[in-house]
Amino acid sequence: MTFLFTSVADCRARARRKMPRMVFDALDGATGNEIASRRNTTAFEDVCLQGRVLVNVEDRSLKTQFLDREWQMPFGVAPMGMGNLFWPGADQALARAARDHGFPLGVSTMSSTPLEQMLEQSGGNAWFQLYAGESDALTKGLLAQAAQAGYHTLILTADVPALAPRPRDQRNGFTVPFRLRPRQFIDLCLHPRWSLTTLMRGIPKPRNISIQDGASGSNSREAEFRREAGRGRFDWRFLSELRSQWPQQLVLKGVMSAEDAKMAVSAGVDAVYVSNHGGRQLDSAPAAISVLPKVREAVGPDFPLIFDSGVRSGEDVARALASGADFVMVGRPALYALGAGGPSGFEDLLHLLMSELSTVMAQLGCRYTHELNETVRVS
Repeated sequence: MTFLFTSVADCRARARRKMPRMVFDALDGATGNEIASRRNTTAFEDVCLQGRVLVNVEDRSLKTQFLDREWQMPFGVAPMGMGNLFWPGADQALARAARDHGFPLGVSTMSSTPLEQMLEQSGGNAWFQLYAGESDALTKGLLAQAAQAGYHTLILTADVPALAPRPRDQRNGFTVPFRLRPRQFIDLCLHPRWSLTTLMRGIPKPRNISIQDGASGSNSREAEFRREAGRGRFDWRFLSELRSQWPQQLVLKGVMSAEDAKMAVSAGVDAVYVSNHGGRQLDSAPAAISVLPKVREAVGPDFPLIFDSGVRSGEDVARALASGADFVMVGRPALYALGAGGPSGFEDLLHLLMSELSTVMAQLGCRYTHELNETVRVS
């Protein structure tokens, strides 16, 4: 098969040329000096895998059992807010791909498409990611909305007690919701194709927190949810209460310590999600892949673990599975691909990652993804 992109780096480079600078930077950037973001990707280079020879690997399968479902591959797309800002129709393109290719799609509270539509368009292959708001009523409303829509998996993102500043966004004047000012207008004019196709659909905004009050016509939820608001009051008691309120599968995202992982298991979550938010919250954070084996040791061999942060190839997916993850989520690369080539760009990226993973499995003597475990990790 001939790929439009040869690598995620190629994808990123093309997206950078096509997107307005402020939009690309909002996707690509991170907090501080962006050390944690770079560390996430470079740390994968230190994870070596033990190859095996003379193993019959002619018939290989990427199918994976995880959280009571069979998925067609051991990876999905991580929840990312405001997807339609990076490519017009990005949310819908990802949802259709999740439906057609059988992988889970994380749907953010800050999604630019209502959570009900995302679940429907994904054919049920969607997990809802919750940002608890300043208002308890808003949080309960989002939970009720997700339950009524039919979501079976809820992801609580817990690593944003305070929103870390991102220097690129500050320099570019980028805000959510997106606001068009003279400086941003010039940036858009320099990228007319992206700008016209995006603005024709209306400026994207977070749809799950922009629900109007029927009586007053005002955005009742928007007044209760501010992206930049501190969420430092949420603690383990809040997780316990959430566990009692949500009877379906509950995942805790943003875990970067063995101690927190054990506490999450004790609190009754169904899976722990190892992630440092792609380096977008704490610049001094260790690489997520370096923490993953410690979390696996802490929770034992059978407890479900999800991983993201720094994955840039199918081989990285294999490295994460070999380091203790049961399932991997891919973030920025999905939006790079859409920004670079639209839905066909994402389809190309998906097939590239699957091809790379299958090839690595052959080199390691693995026919099935569950065979990618600690026995094939060298360091």
